[in-house]
Amino acid sequence: MKKAECLQAVKESGVVAVIRAGGPDELLQITRALNKGGVRALEITMTSPGAIETIKTAVEELGDEAIIGVGSVLDAETARMAILAGAQFVVSPVFKPELVAMCKRYSKVCIPGAFTPTEILTAWEAGADVIKIFPATKLGPGFIKDLKGPMPQIEVTPTGGVTLENTAEFIKAGAAFVGVGSALVDKKLVAEQNWDALSELAAKFAAAAKSARS
Repeated sequence: MKKAECLQAVKESGVVAVIRAGGPDELLQITRALNKGGVRALEITMTSPGAIETIKTAVEELGDEAIIGVGSVLDAETARMAILAGAQFVVSPVFKPELVAMCKRYSKVCIPGAFTPTEILTAWEAGADVIKIFPATKLGPGFIKDLKGPMPQIEVTPTGGVTLENTAEFIKAGAAFVGVGSALVDKKLVAEQNWDALSELAAKFAAAAKSARS
């Protein structure tokens, strides 16, 4: 999938699932369940054991059905490993110019983290495709609406504090899409291996994002 197609597919998905799990088998089960529920953009975090291996397997298994990315990336070397394993997009909680440069080298979508308007603009000017507003827990949708006033050209996505109840609000406020962790990848459902329920929860998030654009 070409970079432009990947970015458009992630935006259309409306929701990026931020996946943390105990190991490769659990990660794969989660990706399958979320994809089945309609959340196609799946961010496998580097804080999960076996993340690189899982990215490779998920890409091979799901193909174009899903958009597999990597998250919690703190350096360019890790980004490169994930990209070579098949990651289509790279997410970081911080902004590092060398990380953006690595993504550009391989023509992959880069989503670095930033918090203040100055940090956000700096990351955008460096070539980031979308800026991850992190942590968004205390900021809320109003921050994105206010930010888009003077900087409407900047694509942003909130992560941290995104729930089923406020997903639509964030998108209506101007978010390109939302990043959702524990509110979507429910620890109880994962522990119980209740994959059907996880798929149903994913479907609700996908519907919430879609409703915000209709």
